Amino acid sequence: MRGDNVLWQPGTDHAGIATQLVVERELLRTEGKTRQELGRQAFIARVWEWKEKYGHRINEQQADLGSSLDWSRERFTLDARASRSVVEAFVRLHEEGLLYRAMRLINWCPDCRTAISDLEVEHEETKGSLWEIRYPVKGSDESLVVATTRPETMLGDTAVAVHPDDPRYRHLLGKTVVLPLLGREIPIIADATLVSMEFGTGAVKVTPAHDFNDYETGLRHHLPMISIFDEAAVTNAEAGPYAGLDRLEARRRVLADLAEQGYLVAEKPHVLSVGTCQRSGTVVEPRLSPQWFVRTQPLAEPAIAAVEQGRVRIFPESWTATYFHWMRNIHDWCVSRQLWWGHQIPAYFCQDCPKDTPPVVARTRPETCPLCGGARLVQDEDVLDTWFSSGLWPFSTLGWPERTPELSTFYPTSVLETGHDILFFWVARMMMMGLHFMKDVPFRTVFLHAMVRDEKGEKMSKVKGNVIDPLDVIHGAPADALPPAVRNKFPGGMPAFGADALRYTLASLTQQGRDIKLSLERVNGYRAFANKLWNAARFVLLNLGDFEPAKSPLDKARLTLADRWILARLERVTGEVEAALETFQFAEAASALYQFAWHAFCDWYIELSKAALQGEDAVARDTTRAVLVQVLDQLFRLLGVSPEAFLARAAFPEATGRWRDAAAEEEMAPVVAVVEAVRTIRGESNLSPAARFRAVVQSERPNVRESLRRAQGYVLPLAGLASLEVLPPGPQPPQSASWVGEGLQVFVPLAGLLDLGEERARLQKELARLQTDVAGLRRKLDNPSFVARAPAEVVEKDRARVAELEQRSSRVLENLNRIEPEGTMSEKTPEEMFQSTPPTPSSGMFGIPSEPTHEVSPPAAAAPAPAPSKPAPKKKAAPKKKAKAKAKAKAKPKRKAKRGKKKAARKVKKGKKKAARKTSARKAKRGKRKAGRRTAKRKGRR
Repeated sequence: MRGDNVLWQPGTDHAGIATQLVVERELLRTEGKTRQELGRQAFIARVWEWKEKYGHRINEQQADLGSSLDWSRERFTLDARASRSVVEAFVRLHEEGLLYRAMRLINWCPDCRTAISDLEVEHEETKGSLWEIRYPVKGSDESLVVATTRPETMLGDTAVAVHPDDPRYRHLLGKTVVLPLLGREIPIIADATLVSMEFGTGAVKVTPAHDFNDYETGLRHHLPMISIFDEAAVTNAEAGPYAGLDRLEARRRVLADLAEQGYLVAEKPHVLSVGTCQRSGTVVEPRLSPQWFVRTQPLAEPAIAAVEQGRVRIFPESWTATYFHWMRNIHDWCVSRQLWWGHQIPAYFCQDCPKDTPPVVARTRPETCPLCGGARLVQDEDVLDTWFSSGLWPFSTLGWPERTPELSTFYPTSVLETGHDILFFWVARMMMMGLHFMKDVPFRTVFLHAMVRDEKGEKMSKVKGNVIDPLDVIHGAPADALPPAVRNKFPGGMPAFGADALRYTLASLTQQGRDIKLSLERVNGYRAFANKLWNAARFVLLNLGDFEPAKSPLDKARLTLADRWILARLERVTGEVEAALETFQFAEAASALYQFAWHAFCDWYIELSKAALQGEDAVARDTTRAVLVQVLDQLFRLLGVSPEAFLARAAFPEATGRWRDAAAEEEMAPVVAVVEAVRTIRGESNLSPAARFRAVVQSERPNVRESLRRAQGYVLPLAGLASLEVLPPGPQPPQSASWVGEGLQVFVPLAGLLDLGEERARLQKELARLQTDVAGLRRKLDNPSFVARAPAEVVEKDRARVAELEQRSSRVLENLNRIEPEGTMSEKTPEEMFQSTPPTPSSGMFGIPSEPTHEVSPPAAAAPAPAPSKPAPKKKAAPKKKAKAKAKAKAKPKRKAKRGKKKAARKVKKGKKKAARKTSARKAKRGKRKAGRRTAKRKGRR
């Protein structure tokens, strides 16, 4: 849209582990076969069939969302061009000594049956146990007590380590202990790196083949490395009598025998970090295995320097530190996978050479072995990590290793946009590969977008049943096609929200550093926004008639205040959007456009334009049409909601300053403020929408007063007023609702507009109801048991409800105070009225100006505001004294009746008290007489 030569490269990777797992499970479910039973070639063909059937889903989602990709250049990491690039990169790295094969300890997934990288292991803290086991010292009565969270791995122990400075064990160095259960002797070694004297017993079992720290210790001390698990994490022959057991069953058996034989000292609760496979969720097993590795440190150093020097910028910048930390602590990258779906490693083992002979790495299959001349060469069965081919993406998709015109034109690329969760999986590896093979960075800017989660902030997963498919959101879906959690929300099926609504929702929620909580209610809100835009476009098109924009250039038009104002707002929002997009602040750009389109254009200018469109002045009508076309056209190009073919040819708007007009924005601001104030008062005071009444505006600013007097043609019809008085600050009109803005105050006298007594009763009843509701919710929230046991979202919802009810109570109380009888009204001086000027809903968008230093006069060429099309008939205002007298006369009978009721109630209460006192006195008197008689009788008897 700005005339640049742009390529947005479409394509997908082959997702090695994930895709193979899906097809394997489907094969087992439908045919009861494993991939081994099917055979490698047949299985790969089956995966290609699955890919052709389901692999287009991502492209469909992008296309339906309106992504403007060059679909003619679509690439797949397993297509012929990509495969050639992968082989070339592998061979070159091997030739340069940056890629090697070695027996190393790696992360192994027993479910996927393959090696996985450190980044594919997810760690979480879980509650477990710490077992203390006694290892007898050979030829002594002493024992060493070691602590472990995995007692089954003791079957592969090859040493016990203590700290060299620990006086408790210094005399045991060089001796051996007898491994419980198996009876194997293993040495006691000193190692300050592995052992902390303060932790546990100060003695640590060493299992080099099943723990990464122990592996490094084993290398330092040249210890044997005994693997006790096979590829399924089942114990092998090295486990002796415990062979053939699953890991957990082996643990149970080992603990039982340790306890029975007196070696188990104690079991203590312990919190430990457990690593699980990102794909399968299975607990990962450290395993000693021959694998292919990329030597990453020489590749990482240029990638670090590129970011340090500013040749590559990362947004949000907070991720830069994370990038540096990982790159400066990087380990060699295990790139081989024990899978069938992927790029088979171009390495060939000669069957005629000794078994430990290194394989032949070549671009094509060798005819004979270069060492022995034998012809029996077998290709390595392993495949490369998917991220190896993805790391070549910026240049392999452009034709590398050939020097194609596309490669010369588009490399380095400008912007990479991706999720922050693959900063290391993909971004860092593209940086290393690009700098190494192309001698330049692969991109200038990296934008890491937020993760899309469900509305509760939880990660979407098939297990939770909360995955939201973009195509379902766009086109709708029947209930039986929806995941369980989504179906609960839409039992009758999901309605079609449309692509524009979904795109705008995602843009508006994309704030740097925060994940997106995707609420479908929010999507529905932006569907309403799309409908608003459609209606605005329809209004403009229906009112164009035979209008020809070329015949009514805006440069020569006599613009009204409303025309100048909307064009100035358009200029301003264009600049705001440009600035936001330059820094990837998509939420700010979306918000600015939403506020302008919905409020400034649809709610205000379209309404203001109707008088000119329906009037008799042809020039004014065509000028208004020209403004409507200009605004609608530029707005749609900023939003990107026009047809794709049109957008590809249309110029993206730029803020040139052509329509900048601070005077128009300043003059229009109080007009908007007053109309909004009257609408607010009308709603809060329960006044009929059809009611026409008088409003009073007081302002200490002469320019504000003058603007409002000139713009009465706008204010009266939009606010639904019979008349508007614009005055300097003075006494507040009695019994009036008020609204305070910056530099002005709006009053609507309510006497005569509604029965104040009935309105007071209604408000009092509403206030009592709200206070009751608040009290009930507060009792729940003050109950610790409720807060502890209720779901977090329920508690949060109740707290939000309390805040909402309290806010409504405050508004009701304010409205009640406004219509109190005249004698109870507080008198405010003009100075007091303008001491507090809280922000208004319009201040953020329309920018009500602060105190100007001089009077602002309207431009000479400006057209006056149109007169109201149907002015309301004016009524003669009654003299103030007469109006007050009428109000008092009307209120007098009610006040008199109320006082009579109160007086009667007081009399009844007083009578009851007096009667009670008399009754009490009579009882006391009778009691005294009875007592006197009893005394007299006793005396007589004496």
